[in-house]
Amino acid sequence: MQILTWHVHGSYLYYLTQANHEFYLPVKPDKPEGYGGRLPGFPWGDNVRDIPAEEVRNLEFDCILFQSRKNYLQDQYEILSESQQRLPQIYLEHDPPQEHPTNTKHIVDDRNVLLIHVTHFNQLMWDNGRSPTRVIDHGVVIPTNVQYTGEIAKGLVVVNGLGKRGRRLGADIFERVCQSVPLDLVGMDAESLGGLGEVPHAQLAQFTAKYRFFFHPVRYTSLGLAVCEAMMVGLPIVGLATTELATVVENGISGYIDTDLDRLIEQMRSLIANPDLAHYLSAGARQQAQKRFNIQRFTRDWDEAFFSVVQRSLSAA
Repeated sequence: MQILTWHVHGSYLYYLTQANHEFYLPVKPDKPEGYGGRLPGFPWGDNVRDIPAEEVRNLEFDCILFQSRKNYLQDQYEILSESQQRLPQIYLEHDPPQEHPTNTKHIVDDRNVLLIHVTHFNQLMWDNGRSPTRVIDHGVVIPTNVQYTGEIAKGLVVVNGLGKRGRRLGADIFERVCQSVPLDLVGMDAESLGGLGEVPHAQLAQFTAKYRFFFHPVRYTSLGLAVCEAMMVGLPIVGLATTELATVVENGISGYIDTDLDRLIEQMRSLIANPDLAHYLSAGARQQAQKRFNIQRFTRDWDEAFFSVVQRSLSAA
């Protein structure tokens, strides 16, 4: 199929494009929001193509995939022709509602637009209106030669812009835990909180594998791809028992989750003091990730979604 979408979340887009379809990314010279195309840092396949935004209306597509409010409310009317605006449409919602956790209506309220959520928690919390919905769990890939070692007796935190994103992403929790447990922070602007800075996505798995455990301080967000990638590497996961993470991590099997931060600090200290415990939990984390976040299942789910909206459109015609 020929799919038009925008570059909104680089890591997710890279994994999405592992599906056997042609993906077209509109670009503009100054690369504003959504128009960055094949940005560096990812080994894009030949099935991912940049297309000048002004030429989009001259191409033929099978499906339009929106990934942000701006895509849906503004971009489509600026770069798509009227006939393209009537093509089969999917809206990929990356996040849970932020305005109100239970009473927020999604901007898409259309029986003809498939609304895809990346977690069941997100689907549960949004008021999806009339839109048909489905959930596609994350899928990730790591290099085959990467193996967990846990030799660095610290926890690793991977969050972009943690200092600016505040309590929702757990900036205060990170700073509190740092007083008791050695942690390294990586991601955009990590230096502002004493972190190490950005690690390119292609190098992240190898970098991550050396840390004893992965700490996820986030209170309220979608399930981070960094968590899935860390589990696939084999890092034990320690985090808050909130949102979708409560369905991903099993205490004593693949890591520890709790809403009591003091108990989590105790568990992190135990992992630092006991490498054998960390390696035991590593095996559980990797096994869970291979079962739940494998890329083959992910691309099959997306195939089904693309074919379902196109078939529905053909049937209606």
